[in-house]
Amino acid sequence: MANDSKTWRCGKYELSFDRPRIMGVLNVTPDSFSDGGEHFDPDAAIEYGLAMLDAGADIIDVGGESTRPGFTPVNPDEEARRVLPVVRALAKEGAIVSIDTRHVAVAKAAVRCGASIVNDVTGFTDPKMVEFVKTSACGVIVMHAGEVAAPARTHATVQLDTSAAAFVAEKAREAAAEAAREAEKPGRRRRGKLLGEPKSEAKLPGGVVQPSLPFGDPEPAAEQETPAAEQAAPAAETVAPEVTPAAAETEPEPSDHLVAMMRRSARREEAYAPTSQLRRFTLPDSAPIMRRVMGFLSDQARALIHAGVSRDRICIDPGPGFGKTANEDIVIQRETAKMASLGYPLMCAVSRKRFVGAVSGVTEAAERDAATFGVCLGAIQAGANIVRVHDAAGFAQFLNGYWAVAKPQPRRAFVAVGSNLGHRCDNIRAARDMIAEIPLTCVSNSSKIYESEPAYETRQDAFANAVIEIKTELAPLVLLDELMKIEAELGRDRSKKAKANGPRTIDLDLLWMDGETHGGKKLRLPHPLIGERDFVLVPLEDLMHDPARFFRYNGVEVKEPEDRVGHIVGELGRM
Repeated sequence: MANDSKTWRCGKYELSFDRPRIMGVLNVTPDSFSDGGEHFDPDAAIEYGLAMLDAGADIIDVGGESTRPGFTPVNPDEEARRVLPVVRALAKEGAIVSIDTRHVAVAKAAVRCGASIVNDVTGFTDPKMVEFVKTSACGVIVMHAGEVAAPARTHATVQLDTSAAAFVAEKAREAAAEAAREAEKPGRRRRGKLLGEPKSEAKLPGGVVQPSLPFGDPEPAAEQETPAAEQAAPAAETVAPEVTPAAAETEPEPSDHLVAMMRRSARREEAYAPTSQLRRFTLPDSAPIMRRVMGFLSDQARALIHAGVSRDRICIDPGPGFGKTANEDIVIQRETAKMASLGYPLMCAVSRKRFVGAVSGVTEAAERDAATFGVCLGAIQAGANIVRVHDAAGFAQFLNGYWAVAKPQPRRAFVAVGSNLGHRCDNIRAARDMIAEIPLTCVSNSSKIYESEPAYETRQDAFANAVIEIKTELAPLVLLDELMKIEAELGRDRSKKAKANGPRTIDLDLLWMDGETHGGKKLRLPHPLIGERDFVLVPLEDLMHDPARFFRYNGVEVKEPEDRVGHIVGELGRM
């Protein structure tokens, strides 16, 4: 019920979460970790974005700067040059577009071009970004990016009691002297010769030197070489808390904090620093990790609300792979229910990340989709609302299969039916009967059959039209495919030689589905032409009160009767 009650307002769109929403990743970059360069050309990027929409993606997340480990920063002008043509083209096709950027200038330009969401990898820690989004209506995604996102905290200086400090130092000196005497005993010395001399000495307060234990200091962990291929395409991943002094001398850290953090992530031997301290448990304690992540997300969300961003515009993302080890990422994913309890829409953005490879044993990032789906399913079951994935088509199939079995959820939809070839009324009735046979679908009501003037292409016979109300548990694109199969069985010619809006035995249009907003070439929901079609709005009056008001509320522009096309001229009977 908590999932069902959440909504996310993104500009002119409002997303409900009666089912999880799919965000497709579109990297318009030459160096992204799993698909770098594939969609760098704007035309290729637009084509791929439309293909993801037609395959089931609800949102397209467009990014022009890779934030993979070791990435090279991109200046805002270059980033805008990459993404703006793509954002504009996808928004024109009715897509809900998210702009993945940390630069306020790029965010502003993208929203002007039609983007509905700003996805800030630095979690809106830039006051200029907050200032912009509070004056906009776009949705916002607050992401936790490890140490980049962690605000600096100042701590009060504590003055130790000098007498207590002296007492501690004296005890340390006594312990050191006793250890030295033990080491000088013949038996001990002989054992030291056999087992290895101490490799280093530790200085205690007061200048006293403490020899190492008989077994010597732990051997430093062998450094692991990072394969060249992995350096070229690592997942946006974990980070060590500090850079070693040697590394700092040979390569100074850049002033860009995100670049510095992800550069350290690229060094696997630092990102997964070995330790000689043995743990009693397979994973670290979740409490400090979740205090850090949830504390930041809550604080930033509240800061946005106080700045004037309405709560229903805010989505949160724990930022898998950004400033986190694989163990920490798993801990965070297991605590999804706690993050969902904050009340904001929650994103699961784990696609192809290095920790997914760690738990699945898959080295190549592009081969981690199946493992990604498994992690996403666990997050969905725990309350995640949006999944950000590279393989939108594969995940849509995966989700549709799972949802059909696990979540019974009939939803209301309207289908417009028209015919002007052959026995028009019989064609409409046959289509109704075939719609009733679609899996997980039933016909709940039908309008009367009306005769209307032809629309758009006027040199043809009059049409018979009706609207059928159904209940279905299918995803919109799956239902559309079933409707197109019925058209084909009833003789509809959709080949290129057929005249657009010309004569046809049957025409089935999915007009509207409860809780669904969709863009793309294949399907637009709500249907963008509802408001100008008299042959749709009049039959709808048989099924609902005031359809014009209903669709205006759903963001559809509805024209006055005299300005519509395909006017109704009479009744032809009942279904």
